[in-house]
This record gives sequence, C-alpha cells and structure tokens, in this order.
Amino acid sequence: MPSEEQLAAERIERLQALAKAATSAGETDRARAYVRRARRVAERNRLSLPPEFKRFTCDRCDAYLQPGVNARVRTRDGHVVVTCDCGGHARYPY
Repeated sequence: MPSEEQLAAERIERLQALAKAATSAGETDRARAYVRRARRVAERNRLSLPPEFKRFTCDRCDAYLQPGVNARVRTRDGHVVVTCDCGGHARYPY
C-alpha cells in the first residue's frame, strides 16, 4: 500500500497534467484551479513541488504557463526570464 506522501506526489503530477491540458484547451480558469489545488496538496503534505511544475506556473496568479500563449520567454546574460501575462517574472539561471 502506498504511503500518504506517494499518493500526494501522484496527485500533484496528475493535477499538473490536467492543468496543462486545460491550458491547451483554452480553459485558463480551470487550469488555475488545478494549480492552486496542487499547491495546496503539497503544502498539506509538506512536499516540495516538482521542478517542472515550478517552472511552468506563475507564482503571482497561479496560471499554468505556455510559452507563446500566455507567457513570454527571453534569454538574458546567464539567465532565462519568463514573464506571465499578469506581469509576474521568474528568472532561472542557465
């Protein structure tokens, strides 16, 4: 029988997949709800979110980001800047 942490991690992965599919279908409000739910599951179980989940979600508005659709991606000196439509920025070194 899987532990609670494993179940929570599986649920986070599933919610991420649902958020990605909802964003692709143009259902941004539903995708936001999935992102919020996944963050809440992680908080309650004291788990960190997967790196891919962190990269593709906006901390400011909880949108699931798709470059070219609702996010702008630019490279700068030594880092990548991802800008959401809401104006939130995220920087990642490369």
